[in-house]
Amino acid sequence: MRHPPRSVLLATAGAFTLVSGALVPVVTAQGATPACTVEYAVTGQWDNGFQGSVKITNNQAALDAWKLTFDFAGGQKVTQGWNAKWSQSGTNVTAANESWNGTLGTGAGTTAGFLASWSGTNAVPTAFKLNGTPCNTGTDPTTPPPTDPPPADGTAPALHVSGTQLVDAAGRTRRLLGVNRSGGEFMCVQGHGIWDGPVDDAAIKAIADWKADAVRIPLNEECWLGLSGIKPEYGGANYINAVKDLVARVEAHGLTPILDLHWSYGQYTGNSAGCSDVHASCQKPMPDMQYAPSFWSSVAGTFKDDKAAVFDLFNEPYPDRATSSTTDAWKCWRDGGTCPGIPYEVAGMQDLVDSIRAAGAKNVIMAGGLAYSNDLSHWLTYRPTDPAGNLAAAYHVYNFNTCANESCWNSTLAPVASQVPLVAGEVGENTCSHGFVDQVMKWFDDHALSYLGWTWNTWDCSSGPSLITGYDGTPTAYGTGLRDHLRALNP
Repeated sequence: MRHPPRSVLLATAGAFTLVSGALVPVVTAQGATPACTVEYAVTGQWDNGFQGSVKITNNQAALDAWKLTFDFAGGQKVTQGWNAKWSQSGTNVTAANESWNGTLGTGAGTTAGFLASWSGTNAVPTAFKLNGTPCNTGTDPTTPPPTDPPPADGTAPALHVSGTQLVDAAGRTRRLLGVNRSGGEFMCVQGHGIWDGPVDDAAIKAIADWKADAVRIPLNEECWLGLSGIKPEYGGANYINAVKDLVARVEAHGLTPILDLHWSYGQYTGNSAGCSDVHASCQKPMPDMQYAPSFWSSVAGTFKDDKAAVFDLFNEPYPDRATSSTTDAWKCWRDGGTCPGIPYEVAGMQDLVDSIRAAGAKNVIMAGGLAYSNDLSHWLTYRPTDPAGNLAAAYHVYNFNTCANESCWNSTLAPVASQVPLVAGEVGENTCSHGFVDQVMKWFDDHALSYLGWTWNTWDCSSGPSLITGYDGTPTAYGTGLRDHLRALNP
């Protein structure tokens, strides 16, 4: 769903200017400023993998190109990275500049990130060289966060796919009926915070009091990866820990968390473009190959031992708006690569499934179709291969969509639902009422399918479907329809 026009939602390209020289130069014991400083941090860690970053500051003469080298001492192995060309030979790791970030003026800095495997101990490197010149690390290494997500009460069910249903560990069918909790996709990238409104225990309890059993949580890949345009207090480890804390609270109330890659990197100015910004500040036609696979590898590594968490690959793909060929659009959706009308390299749904499974996660995965996830007409033909067999189809529907009536649902959704679980990750209407959503819920109830209302935020419902007027759960006229229906299903 496109977000309503609010001042807090407006993003500008200028918001991503990298401030040079922000790091105070480190003075050595001899009183001299080192030629370069490197801050190494572990921003996320799980049982056999971790996410790390290096912040490099050049304190010497300006550089036209740079290469950072260091040695791992604990059996670590870099598997992928961003903002640098990463390679490893034995224990020696090299991060060389990309074509667009090679210049480092005196006092200028840049940040690069990576994913790596580890075993034994995840020892922190102690010696770094920039273009062969030794660097002082400048600060004590960041202490890795806890290996496992914060513990919940264990009341949220572990889920897997069985035929056309989602089932728990005991084999009981579970429908995902709930709400979206927007904020994590836009607040951080705009420099305002991490969440839009409270996400404390009282706020989550208010969702549970509606008799919801699922919460979809939109996320931003630049914030999760802690890229250089994101304020440190809202990105990297701080963002990851905030997401882990929210997931723990959601699960403690027995609710299923659905983690959704909502906004991604890549410049797109073609048909139906949401913005011209290269950064993850609006909905793009497809996820990018540069960062999206790394995002999902890290998310999967973080939550792979939490089978209650569900992964929604990408919010609302629309490669069909960039090309007139239906076949090309669906091939782009599945396979990625160079896609017609999309100037950046695309990560297809298969790329993202592979990234999650390679991280060892067997969690349920949702994949939305074309036309902002409103078109599932060829989903079965082009669905990605999932070796874990835990793939579900995702669908979005609003009263203004093309496929927004019973005839279309019978012809395009029913065939999909006859083969795999189907989850309507977003349902809503822009009328400040619930007549259309009532029709949606009836059809999905009749077919024993899942749906979640957009959105649990106190926005003006006339500019976007907002379920509540207060985070205590006071509903809008539109939200009343969903609340009362959920309570009737689960008295």
